[in-house]
Amino acid sequence: MDYRDEVFMVVAENLSFTKAAEELFISQPAITKHVKELENKLNIALFERTGNKIFLTKAGKLTYRHLKQIKQQYHELEYELGRLNSDFKGSLRIGASSTISQYLIPAVIAAFHARYPKIKLDLFNGNSFEMEQKLLDNVIDLALVENESINNNIKYINFLDDEIIVVTGSQSVYAKRKNLNISDILEIPIVLREKGSGTLQVIQKALTKKNIDLEKLNILIHLGSTEAIKNFLNDFDGIALVSEKSIEKELLLKSISKLPVKELQIHRKFRLALRHGPELQIPHLFIEFLNHYNF
Repeated sequence: MDYRDEVFMVVAENLSFTKAAEELFISQPAITKHVKELENKLNIALFERTGNKIFLTKAGKLTYRHLKQIKQQYHELEYELGRLNSDFKGSLRIGASSTISQYLIPAVIAAFHARYPKIKLDLFNGNSFEMEQKLLDNVIDLALVENESINNNIKYINFLDDEIIVVTGSQSVYAKRKNLNISDILEIPIVLREKGSGTLQVIQKALTKKNIDLEKLNILIHLGSTEAIKNFLNDFDGIALVSEKSIEKELLLKSISKLPVKELQIHRKFRLALRHGPELQIPHLFIEFLNHYNF
């Protein structure tokens, strides 16, 4: 691909010449020059400007869509050439929901890089819904999500079991409790993940099966990450619902205590999310690696 094509794609994805310049580490006038040269080459405007904002023209959208396909085909070419001498080359854009991106996938990516050092890796993170949207928008090649909802435009593959458990800080008044009843969950102050997170979605579904309305819980606050919840528990006389995979270290150090709840076990699957259609080679390589990884 021509470098002007690459510059155009970055501007199109950011809808900003300034952000594109920051991402590519070149000056904004250079960005403008490259885009103008491409427009002259194609003899058509790719962007329209309204005030301080820019938007893709119809031609710009068409150009971006085709260049995206060309870029993917080029990566496939690199991969196939790599197979000829077992020297895999290319790139892989992975999206991961918050819990997975923080506690599971970094070690996997490091091991994958050690095995395939010439495959360029990019990791995006956010909640499960955001990662699915990036997948559909072709911003990423595959997503690792923790929600249970189903998007008909996405193919899901289970890759790891997880459990969401009730915990409390070691200094909390509840730390000495052996276990809790479901009725306790309704009364004790509780901190939960933010709305839109896969973890909260799974919790809500599990409580609904027990005829418990999430909004009836004594929710003190919603926090945007499990790390924030763990820090919050240090000075909080209450409980939280979090992934067991995310607090293995704290349970070992006994800074957080697990509180079993009678009649409430929340199990879930971490899932791979892929677009429907032909399976691309490098994502397939990563999936095979992930399925054999020893978590």
